[in-house]
Amino acid sequence: MNKAAATAKKSGSRPRYQKQHRPLQTTVIGSYPFPGWLEFASAHLDQFGEADIEELRTDAVIAAVHDQLTAGLDVITDGEQTRYDFNLSFYGRLEGLDPKPGSKRNFGPPAHDQRGKYEVTGQLRCQHGLGAVAEFKLLQKVAPPGPVLKASVPGPYTLSGRINPGGNYKDRWDLTEALLPIVRKELIQLVEGGCREITLDEPSMSCYGHREDPRRFVKIFAETVQPILERCRVSTHLCFGNYKGRAVGPRQYAPLLPAFLELPVDEMHLEMASREFSEIERIREITDRGIDVAVGIIDVKSYYIESPSDVAERVRLCLKHAPAEKLSFAPDCGLSQTARWAARQKLANMVSGVAIVRRELGLV
Repeated sequence: MNKAAATAKKSGSRPRYQKQHRPLQTTVIGSYPFPGWLEFASAHLDQFGEADIEELRTDAVIAAVHDQLTAGLDVITDGEQTRYDFNLSFYGRLEGLDPKPGSKRNFGPPAHDQRGKYEVTGQLRCQHGLGAVAEFKLLQKVAPPGPVLKASVPGPYTLSGRINPGGNYKDRWDLTEALLPIVRKELIQLVEGGCREITLDEPSMSCYGHREDPRRFVKIFAETVQPILERCRVSTHLCFGNYKGRAVGPRQYAPLLPAFLELPVDEMHLEMASREFSEIERIREITDRGIDVAVGIIDVKSYYIESPSDVAERVRLCLKHAPAEKLSFAPDCGLSQTARWAARQKLANMVSGVAIVRRELGLV
């Protein structure tokens, strides 16, 4: 057990959650493409009543679950379908923010500076939760028995990136500290609601770790997940950005290691396919520390549809550096920025390709 995990798990009073991790498991990060009708409806929500919106939310989750089940994934999510400009979005649930974000640039090539930021108007609070618990309950309702159900929640540092410092918050770290107990409470309620697989999604840590002290990220992360350790399977997603298919920051894990080996997680999701599997040898460092690795084996930034044989070849490459029982496979990032037709086929081929290697190893 790494030091941060050992420190975070000192409570020791809770029974350890035992989960059998399937060798060469197939999973996803969290998000899935929105149906076209959902994007249209979300831009015209003022025309819908509460019952209409609830129906939209449910139908969208059913569609996302259907696509994931059809692909044959071992682990599925709700596709984060209810977070698209609905009144249940995270920032809409936070008090102390101007409800309408502003953007510095609205035209021209897509980039991260086009994402609107919220202005602080008072103390950041969240009296009624971030909405992830209700999302998970809906997933439980519509998903059939079989696949593992996972919830993905943005971490406090990643959430802070869409807020401009102001008021009592002089910088992003102040914002992060204010958001930390809010996210932590949401994680606790997810576990209490029956969720047994949670990704604390912190891509901003890997995007900006090159210019910050990565040990500070480890501390923030450990404080956030401490109450749920040993009560569920905890993972994190470390990519380099995917807004409109664009990355941000140097796409290297080297500046983050060895500090990130101290993250108190059961599994670490890494972006590999879009980087031509650069640094693939580093998965050995991670698994040697007792952490499973979910290798990003599908490139969500490319419309090349990886064939099952492509996937199988990539799985064999990973097996040169880590044992099967420590490996899972997923897309590089969430699929929200990928067209649904491509996402469907990419996931299906990912599962088929992994199945080829499973048969080769006698794991079926």
